Amino acid sequence: MPDGYANQQDYISRVKAAADAREEAIEQALREAFSGYIERREVEVIVFAGMSALDLARAILASPMILKPLLACCNIAGRAIERDLEISIDTYTPWLSQDQANAIAGYMKSFLPPYLELPALTHLDRVSYIDKEIRKGKGGWEKKVLKALNRHGRTTFVKRKFRVGKDDFELDAAAPQQGSVELGIDVKRIEARRDIHKRCDEIVNKASKLKDVYPGARFGAVIYYPFIDEQINVQNRLSSPHIDGIVFASEAAESVGNAVQHLLAMLGASKA
Repeated sequence: MPDGYANQQDYISRVKAAADAREEAIEQALREAFSGYIERREVEVIVFAGMSALDLARAILASPMILKPLLACCNIAGRAIERDLEISIDTYTPWLSQDQANAIAGYMKSFLPPYLELPALTHLDRVSYIDKEIRKGKGGWEKKVLKALNRHGRTTFVKRKFRVGKDDFELDAAAPQQGSVELGIDVKRIEARRDIHKRCDEIVNKASKLKDVYPGARFGAVIYYPFIDEQINVQNRLSSPHIDGIVFASEAAESVGNAVQHLLAMLGASKA
């Protein structure tokens, strides 16, 4: 990387000593906490110390799906590979050339532990996969909102960006598709009470910036906040002359549809 910019080796080296100390402390704590439940069992172990980078590359090429758990045990994500190696791949279902496999294997070889139990490696993959699928599902909620807006609105909504000075802002749904923004909608999931202030400030700021550029635009927000009795707190936090409508929706399709119709009515954008 250029001078002054860090790569994955830099990031990991900065926290290695603290991570080593925590690993030792956690192992000791686990032994003490579960002393009555610890057993010795025979388990298959992958000895990474016994293989070369080329051996590792051949294994990855032969079974590409092993790449994700290997990366997970190295604390390496796809973005790190893209940044440090300029290789862009789907780490769950990668399609790799020989050269790419060699580069990635050489890159992560130094991050691999000397050995790792096979069940531990498969569980790492399971944890990563579940996290990905949960995040994918949450992203699907935003798409539900956009579809509902296009189903019930009198105009077509799309994602759009706008610029204020040197800063770019993105609207999760906006209309029309080109030209001056007339309707801007932020779609926001707030899943923890402690995030209320930060997320609400983001919404208010985006609304303010939109109207700096397009004074005649109307701005609304569709919010997922599972603490129903406390939604009034969010609404109060979003009290702003720049926000023209706020609605709450759960993950249920009916809830999304009803909330969107209500918001469109507030913004004067419902179908006739």
